[in-house]
Amino acid sequence: MARYGMVQYGSVRDGTGRDSTVMVQFGTTQCSSVRHGTARYCSARAACEELEAKSRETLRPSEPGAGPSGDALQKGTGATSPCTLSQPGCGGVCPRCAEPPEVRGFSAPGRGKPFLRQPGHGRGQVHLPVSHTCCLQRARPCFRARPRRVPASRSAPPPPPTRSCRRRWREGGRGHARSSQWAGAAGPAPRRQPMAARRAAGLAGAGGMAGAGGRRWRDLLASCGCQRNLNFSAGRARKRKSAFGSGAELREAALRLLDQHQNLTDLLLEVEESAKPDGQGGAELQGVSSASFIVSVLQEQASRLGVPTAALAAKNAVTNIERICRVPASPSQLPLLDLDQRKRLSRLLQTLKDLLANNVFSRSLFCQELWKMKDPPVLEVVWHLHRGDILGLAELLESSPSAAGEWLCHSLRRLCQPHPEACGDLELPGHLLSDLAVVFVQNGFQQTSDLGRKLEFKKVPHICHAVLHRMLTWVLDAVGKEKQEDVSTLQAMRFWLNVFNVSGYRSAVHPDSLQQFFRHTLTEVLTYNPSWKVSDAIRMQKEWSFTRTCSLLTTLYRKLFMAFSAKECVCQLQQVLETREVNWQHVLSCVSTLAVCRAEAEQLFRDLLSHLLMKAFENYDMENLITAFLIARQAALEGPAVFMPYSEWFKASFGNAGGHHGSSKKALVFLFEFLSELVPFEAAPYLKVHIMYPPFVPTKHRPILLEYITLAKTRLADLKVAIEDMGLYEDLSTTDESVQPQAQALRDVEKALQIFENTRKIPTSVIEASIFRRPYYTSWFLPALLRPRVLPRAPDVRMAFIDSLKRADKIPSNLYSTYVQACRAAKEKRLQDECKEESSPSREPVEQLRAELAVLRTLVVDQAKYEDVPAQVAVISHTLGSVCAQDSHEDQTAAATSPIQVNISAPRLEPCQQSVVDLLLTSFCQHLVAASYFNPPNRQGPCLSLFVKMMCGHRNLLPALLGRLCQLIYHQGPSLNDAHILGLAAFVIHLGESRALMPAVEANFGLSQPVPQKVLSVSEFWNLLLTCRTAESFAFCLRFCTAAASYLMCKFSSYSHEDLCALLPPSLVKKLQYLVPRLCLEARGALWEEGPAELLWSSLSCPSRDYRRASLSLWQQARFQQLLKEQAFQLSFREWLLLELEVSPEKDILSASERQDFHYWAIYQRYLPAPSASGGCDGDLQQACGILINTLLDSSQRLELGSRGRWEVSVSPGILCKLQEMVLELGCRQKLLSGSSDAQRHFLFEILQERLRNGEQGSALGQQLWRQQELLLHRRILVGLPASTLIMTCQKGRKTMLDCEDFFNFVNSELKNVCSRGYALSYDITAHFFRGLLHASLGCEEPAEGVSEVLTACQSRCPTLLFSAVLWWPSLEPVLCSQWKRLFGDPLAEELRRLREWQSSAASFLSSGAVFPLSGPPWISAAFLHCAVQQQSRRGQGSRALKRLGTGTEQLLVSLLFFSLLDLISAKIAPKEGVDFQASLEWSLEILQCLEERGTSWPLLFHSAGKEPGHYVVLRSAASARHTRLLPLAFYSLTPCFHHELLAREPTFLHLALDLYVQLLQLFVEGQELPQPDPAGQSPGPAEHEDPLQLISSARRFLLAAIPRCPAQSFANIRPLLATCEELDPELGATLLHFSRPAMAMELDEELVLFD
Repeated sequence: MARYGMVQYGSVRDGTGRDSTVMVQFGTTQCSSVRHGTARYCSARAACEELEAKSRETLRPSEPGAGPSGDALQKGTGATSPCTLSQPGCGGVCPRCAEPPEVRGFSAPGRGKPFLRQPGHGRGQVHLPVSHTCCLQRARPCFRARPRRVPASRSAPPPPPTRSCRRRWREGGRGHARSSQWAGAAGPAPRRQPMAARRAAGLAGAGGMAGAGGRRWRDLLASCGCQRNLNFSAGRARKRKSAFGSGAELREAALRLLDQHQNLTDLLLEVEESAKPDGQGGAELQGVSSASFIVSVLQEQASRLGVPTAALAAKNAVTNIERICRVPASPSQLPLLDLDQRKRLSRLLQTLKDLLANNVFSRSLFCQELWKMKDPPVLEVVWHLHRGDILGLAELLESSPSAAGEWLCHSLRRLCQPHPEACGDLELPGHLLSDLAVVFVQNGFQQTSDLGRKLEFKKVPHICHAVLHRMLTWVLDAVGKEKQEDVSTLQAMRFWLNVFNVSGYRSAVHPDSLQQFFRHTLTEVLTYNPSWKVSDAIRMQKEWSFTRTCSLLTTLYRKLFMAFSAKECVCQLQQVLETREVNWQHVLSCVSTLAVCRAEAEQLFRDLLSHLLMKAFENYDMENLITAFLIARQAALEGPAVFMPYSEWFKASFGNAGGHHGSSKKALVFLFEFLSELVPFEAAPYLKVHIMYPPFVPTKHRPILLEYITLAKTRLADLKVAIEDMGLYEDLSTTDESVQPQAQALRDVEKALQIFENTRKIPTSVIEASIFRRPYYTSWFLPALLRPRVLPRAPDVRMAFIDSLKRADKIPSNLYSTYVQACRAAKEKRLQDECKEESSPSREPVEQLRAELAVLRTLVVDQAKYEDVPAQVAVISHTLGSVCAQDSHEDQTAAATSPIQVNISAPRLEPCQQSVVDLLLTSFCQHLVAASYFNPPNRQGPCLSLFVKMMCGHRNLLPALLGRLCQLIYHQGPSLNDAHILGLAAFVIHLGESRALMPAVEANFGLSQPVPQKVLSVSEFWNLLLTCRTAESFAFCLRFCTAAASYLMCKFSSYSHEDLCALLPPSLVKKLQYLVPRLCLEARGALWEEGPAELLWSSLSCPSRDYRRASLSLWQQARFQQLLKEQAFQLSFREWLLLELEVSPEKDILSASERQDFHYWAIYQRYLPAPSASGGCDGDLQQACGILINTLLDSSQRLELGSRGRWEVSVSPGILCKLQEMVLELGCRQKLLSGSSDAQRHFLFEILQERLRNGEQGSALGQQLWRQQELLLHRRILVGLPASTLIMTCQKGRKTMLDCEDFFNFVNSELKNVCSRGYALSYDITAHFFRGLLHASLGCEEPAEGVSEVLTACQSRCPTLLFSAVLWWPSLEPVLCSQWKRLFGDPLAEELRRLREWQSSAASFLSSGAVFPLSGPPWISAAFLHCAVQQQSRRGQGSRALKRLGTGTEQLLVSLLFFSLLDLISAKIAPKEGVDFQASLEWSLEILQCLEERGTSWPLLFHSAGKEPGHYVVLRSAASARHTRLLPLAFYSLTPCFHHELLAREPTFLHLALDLYVQLLQLFVEGQELPQPDPAGQSPGPAEHEDPLQLISSARRFLLAAIPRCPAQSFANIRPLLATCEELDPELGATLLHFSRPAMAMELDEELVLFD
C-alpha cells in the first residue's frame, strides 16, 4: 500500500514453499506470516556498517514468537525514526534468477492489478514472492533507529514526535482523519502511524513530488536514497548476508519492479492532502504533492507509449468513470450514484482538477471517450463534471451523438423518480435538476448578447430546446389521464415541474432568457395538441374549472404565472388566442387558474372581454365572439368571489341599447346567429339566462329575438328542462344544473314572503304565475308554500300570505283543505325532530372540508408556500359548495340581491349549519394564530383575505354565518377568550374588505308586534352587535375593537392613508374613541401628544396583557391619531351621547362619581369647545342643548326590550342632569337678553317642533304612532327640566311680564294630542307648568298679578291647561298653596283663589244642595261640576243636580255634555284610565235629556271648526285631535235619546247627522283606529255600542228612519253630501235623493212614528 510514501510488498514464497508476507516501506519494514499467524516488527538500528550483516536475517520469514505480533503492529506499538536514503538501488530484475517478481495477491479484493494509492486512502499493496527477496536483500537503505518501549495498553497513545516534526504531526493527523472518510469503503480506517513512520513516509512522498514539471518519477524516487546503511533487526534473528552489493542496487531493483507493475487507472484515484514543508533544518526535504507525482507517471507512461499525456489521462479517466458507474446487481443504469461510488468519483474528480491545473488533460478527448463508453454516463457523473468545472454540460452535449437528447430525457425521467436506496442525500436530485435546468435555459433561450460568446456551440441550443420540449410533452400527455397514471410516474412529473420555479433562476439566468423560457412554455401548453373543438369546449368547460382540472396542469400554470404579472399573463393569453390554434381545455383551465390565483385578474379579464367584443362586432368575427363567451363563462364558474356571474356579464354586455350589438341591424343579426349556433351545444343554465335576460332588441326587430327564444325553448325541451318550471325569482348567476324545481320553488316562496311582508300585497310575479304559468304555480309553488307545519299561535307572515291568496281565490279549495289537515296532524309531532331527520347531511363532505382546511393551515405558516394558497382556497370553496348544497334550507335560499335577515334577539341555526360555520370560524382563528406565531399580519400573505372572500361567495352560507357571529359577539362576547376575540376581530376586518360581495343585513328583534326593520350595511351591523351597556360588555367591546383596529393597521401597514381609510370600518374607530377615553384616564388629556411607540401585534395575543394598556398603546400610534382626524372617523357629540345613553347605570363599569367626571370632561372639555366640523358645538351652549335634546329623543325612540318582555324607554340621569345645568345657564343668559330679539322664541319648543315637522316618513299609521311616542318623550323631557324653563320673561316698558306663548302653542298644537282624557293634560306636566309659573313670577314686580294674567290668558289662549288644572285640582291645590307660601307668604293670586272657589262650589252643590254660582266662563264651571260628578261614587247625584240647575245654565249644560262625551270616547280608546263607559254613557244621556227638556240647541256642539258659535270654540279647541275625530262615535251613541221634535226644531240636524255618519264610514274605510270590543267582556252596556260595525249599522238605521221624517228645509243644504253618501252607502244615498225632491216630500200623507 502506498500510504504516506509507503510501498508494501507481500505474499512472497520462501524456499520451503510456505507463503509469507513481506511488507517493505520506506523507513519501516514490516513482516508478517499469513499461514503461521505471527508477525514480527523489525526496526532498523543506527549503525550503517551492520546493514549488510543483518539484512538477510531481517528479510527472513518470521518465526512464531520472534517479536511483536501483527496486532501490535497494526496498533502502532513500534516506532522508527526515518533518515535520508542515499544508497543507489538495484536493477529491475533479480540478479540471481533474472526473473521479474511474481504477482500473487492483491490487497484490495476484486482488483486485477496492483496499484498505488494516494497517501491516507487505503492499503494498496504490491506482493512479491520470497524467491525474489534477493532484490530487497541487496538494498542497503540507512535508517536511524531509536528503539522505545512498547506501550502495555492498547489505548496507550503513541510517543510524541520530535520537535522538528510537531507541526507535521498536527497537520498529518487532521489530514489522515479526512482521508479516512474516503477509505471507509475498503474497511475501517487504520490507527494513526507512529511519528517516525509517518515522517519517513512524508519524506519519501515529498521526495517524489519535488520533481514536478518535467522530472521523471524515477528520478524523484531515486532522490530519496539512503545516506546511511539500514540496520534491520528482529529480536534474536540470525544474521544473513545481503544479496545486493549496495543500497543502490536494491533501489534500482525496486524501481524496475514498479515500472513493470504500475496501474495508471488506479493511480488516478490516488489523492492526498497537500503537505506543507516543515522548514526545520536543511537536512530534511520539502513535501511533494501526489498530483505532481501522478503527472510524472503519466508523462513517463505517455512517452513510453508514444501518445500525448492529455490523451492518456483522458482515456484512463473515462476507464475509471466506467468502472465507477458499473453496478453489476442493477439491470439498468441508475441516474444517481451510491455513497461508495460518489466517494470514489470525488477522488477521481480531484485528480482531474489537478491534471487540468497542470495542463495534462484534454476536455475534447475526454468528451469523445465518454461517448465511446459501452453505457452512457450516469447523469450524476455528468453533473459533477459540470459543477466541478471539469467538463461543462454544454461542451459534452456539443460533442454528443444524435441520441444524446434521448439519453438525457430518459435520465431526467429516471432522476425525477424517487430512488432512496441509491441516494444518500435527499436534496441531491433537486440540486441536480436545478443546475441542469439552468443549463437548458441558458443555452436553449440565448439572448443576442450571448450569441457571440457561444458560437462554438451549434448543437447545444437545439438539444436543450428539444429536451425541455420533450419533458413538457411528457407532462402534458398525462393531463386528463391522471387517474390512469402510476403514482410514481405522477410523482416524477410533479418533481419535474420544479424546473419552473422562478427562484432557481434569479441569479443564474438572464431575465430576458427567463421571460422567454416561461413565455415559450406557456405558449406550448396553450397550443399543445389542439384537438378540442369549440363545440366540445362549450359542452365540457364546466369540467375544466380550477378544482376539476388536473393538478399537474394547475401546478404548472401557477408556477408559470410567477414569472409574470397578471397583466402580462392576460396579454400573453390574448396573443396566443389571436395568433395560434389552441387547446381549449388548456386555455380555459388557464383562465380559471389565473382568475383564482390572481385577484387583479378579474378586472383584466373584463377589459379583455370588452376588447374581444369590440373586435368581434367591428369585423363581425365569430372567433373573437366565441372566445369572449368562453372566457366569461369559464371565469364565472369560479364563483362570484372570483368573477362576476355569467348572467350579470350577459346583461351588462347585451342588456341595453348601448351594447355592441345595438349599433345596427347587421350587428344584431350577427349576435343572434351566433347564439343560435350555440344552441345545440348549450347547457340549460345558459339558455335560461338568454331567455330571462334577453339582449336588447328594438321593437321593429322583435321577431329575431322571438325566433331565438323559440329555438332555445326547443333545446330546453330536448334537455327535459321545462321553461314553465323556471322559478319566479330564479338566481341565474350560477350555472349549477343540480338545482331542482323543488329547491327553486322554496326560494321563490321565501322571496315572495319577503315582498309580501314589506308591501302587504301579493307580489305581481305570483299573480302572473297563477295565470300565465299555471303548471309551475300549481305543481311547485303552492306545494312549497303549503308545506305542513305546526302553525304558530300568532299569525305570521306565511299565514297572512296564504290567507291573502285564499281570499283572492289563488289556492284551490281541495289543496287548502289538505294543507289545513296536514298542519293539524303536525301538532302531534315535534317539527324539530323531523327537520333533523330530513336534513341530516352526510358527514363525508364535512370531514373532507376539515381535512382541506388542515392542509390550508400548513400553507399559512410557510411563506414559501403562499403561492399555493389560492389553489387550496379554490379546493375548499368547491367542497364548501357541496356542503352548503346539502345544508341549504328554505330560510337560506333567498335571492342574491335581497338583504340577509338576522334575528338579533334570538338567532337560531340548524345544528348542521352551526357545525359548518363553527368549523370555518375555528379554522380561521387557527390559521391566524398559527400564522401570527411565525410572522406578523403584514407578512402573512393573502391567505386569510382569500379565505373570507371565498366564504362571502357562498350566498346561502351568509345567513348562518351572520347569525352565528351575532350569537358569538352580541350574546356570548364577554365569555370569549383572547384567541377567539383576536380571530373574530380579524374576521370582521376581512369581511369589511370583501364588503362588495356582502348583501345588506336586515336586523330584527324577533318580536310579535310589527317593528320596522332597518336595512344595515356590514359596518353598521357590527356597530349594532358591539353594545356597551354593562361592565362585561365594555371590557369585551374594548378588546374586540382594539384587536380589530390593531390587526388592520398591521395587516395593511403598507397601504396609503386613503386606502387604509377605505378599509377601516368607521364604527370600530368611533367605538374606540368612545371607549378608550372612558376607561383610560390617560387618553383624556387636553394636550395630547402622539405616541411614537410601535404597535406590537404579538402583545395582543398574550393573555396577561392588560386590555386597557393595549388600547392605550393603539391610541398612542401616530398613524391612528392621523386616522382620527378624518371626518368619517370622528365621533360627534351626538354619536357619543347615543353610546352613553345605552349604558345601564347600575351595571356600568364606572362608578357614579367616575361616570360624572367622565360626563363633565366629555361635554365641557371635549365637545362643547370643539368646532362643529369635528363633531363639536363651536362653544355654543344652545347648540349643545339642541344636540343633547335631539339625541335624548332619538335614543328613547330606540325600542329596547325590557326584562319582562315589554318595550321601555329610558333617559340617563347623568345626561339629563347635564341638560338641566345647560338649560339653567341658558335661562340666565336669556334674562339678560330679554329686551332683545333673541329672546322672542323659546329655543326648547323650537327644537321640539322642528323634530315634529321633520318627522319619520312612512305610512299614515306609522307616522301617527311615531308622533304619539315622540310627544310622550317630549313631555318626559319637559318634566325633567327645571320648571321655570317653560316660562320666559319679557320687558314691557319697565314692567317684567311672564311670556307663556310658546308653551301655549306647543300644548294646543301637539301636547294635548297625547292626553288620554281628551281635554286635560297628564298630572306631571300640569303640575310642572304651575310650579314653573309660580317660580317664574319671582322675576315680576307683582308676582300675584303676573300669575293671574297668565291664568286669565289661558281661558282663551290655552283652555286645555285650565281644564287640566280643574281635573287634577284636588292633588294640585296643596302643591301650589305650599309653594306660594314658601315663595311669597302672601294670599294666593286672584285667579288661583277663583279656581279654588269654583272647585269648592261644585263640591258643595253636589253634596249639600247649595246653589251653584254662575260666575266666570260657564265651561270652567261645567268642568268643575263634571269632575266633581266623576269623583262622587254614589250614582244619582248627577241627575238630581241637573234638575236643581236653574235657568240660564244652558251653556253650562252644553259644556257639561261635551265633557261627558269626551269621557265616553276616552272610555273606549283608553280603558286603563279608569273611566267607565256605561257610567259615562248614562251621564251623557241624562245631560242630553235635560237639554231636550229645556229645548236647548245642542247639535251645534258637533259642528266642525269655524261653524260653531264662539262659546263652543273654546270647548272644541281644548279637545285632542283624536277625540275630535271620534265625535261621530259619541254622537251615534246618543241615538236612544234623540226625539222626533229634534228633527223639526233643528233644521241643520239632518245635515249634521249625515256629515257625522260619513265621517264614521270614512274612519272605518280608511282603516283608522276605531274602538274595539273589550276582549275580556268587562265593558257593560248594549252590545251595539261595543262593535264599530254594529254602531255603524245602528247609525244607518237611524238615518233611514229619520230621513223621511225631516222637513223639507232640512234637505236644503245636504246636496254636497249626496255624492259621498252614494259612494259609501248607495242605499242611503238613494233614500236621500228620493226624499230631497219637493214633490216627493208633499206626497207624505201620514206621520211616521219614528220614536217610540
